Amino acid sequence: MTTDRERDVLMAATMYYLQDMKMETIARHLRTSRSTVSRLIKHARQTGVVEITLRPAHSRAPGLGKEISAAYGIDAYVVPVPDSADDEARLDQVAIATARLLARWYDSGMVLGIAWGTTLAAIAHHLHHKATRGSAVVQLNGAANTRTSGVGYAGEIIAAFGSAFDAQVHHFSVPAFFDYAETKSAMWRERSVRRVLDVQAQADIALFSVGAVSGGVPSHVYAAGYLDPEDVAVLDAEGVVGDVCTVFLRADGTYRDIPINARASGPTPHQLRRIPRRLCAVAGDNKVAPLRAALAAGVVTDLVLDELTAVRLVDGS
Repeated sequence: MTTDRERDVLMAATMYYLQDMKMETIARHLRTSRSTVSRLIKHARQTGVVEITLRPAHSRAPGLGKEISAAYGIDAYVVPVPDSADDEARLDQVAIATARLLARWYDSGMVLGIAWGTTLAAIAHHLHHKATRGSAVVQLNGAANTRTSGVGYAGEIIAAFGSAFDAQVHHFSVPAFFDYAETKSAMWRERSVRRVLDVQAQADIALFSVGAVSGGVPSHVYAAGYLDPEDVAVLDAEGVVGDVCTVFLRADGTYRDIPINARASGPTPHQLRRIPRRLCAVAGDNKVAPLRAALAAGVVTDLVLDELTAVRLVDGS
């Protein structure tokens, strides 16, 4: 039986989204206030009465999505932004779109793997509540370094996703990069670490961005003391253009023989490819080179990016 509240939610959503009526007009029809209408429409989105669908890029930006999909065999979602938009505005729009898309896919009984970073922090800020049961959110890569435990930064991001979906949270309390590869191998045998790795292996969706060495909105791994000058010199010598889950990639997507990767706590591209859906969110010109590397490595199945970044990806600039 439909309650008066449910009826008002449906009517408000119908008039707003299908009849293109202004909130003031809807308020008069429902004999209520504009603020009440705003709450009804928000409730319609949060409870699934209204589902906002992001269509593949080629339906909104002619040619872009088609070219990206044809080249890489993925689904691309391009977020329109003005040509004058700065890096932060582009990131914000991509974050909003990614949060909506994720809410559409992630549901009860599923495991979501999260790689922390600047883009993931932005996405976390735009999550809306969606109740699920028996679901889990697991951190994909460690966050500690010589300056901080990483718990405050990565923990808040992971917790935000867990809270948004009523999901159990699994933190990964290890360094982003170990000092020695042998230490990582020993830690990977510990039962407490093994437990989190086992949850990661069950992930249905992985959510991540790509890290860029410089420019634009700085990637957290490069801006927050995770790399020593010696590490940076090695990355430069190896031709590294960026990272995915703190595993570094060259322009052609190769990574196996880059020394620091033996000490990295994040999943390798080979391990990521075992996860059925791999959602990558990207914004900014400085992310184009690492994005190409991630695509070459085959770690992306679904890509959300702003229109300007999509243009540069397709043009090769």
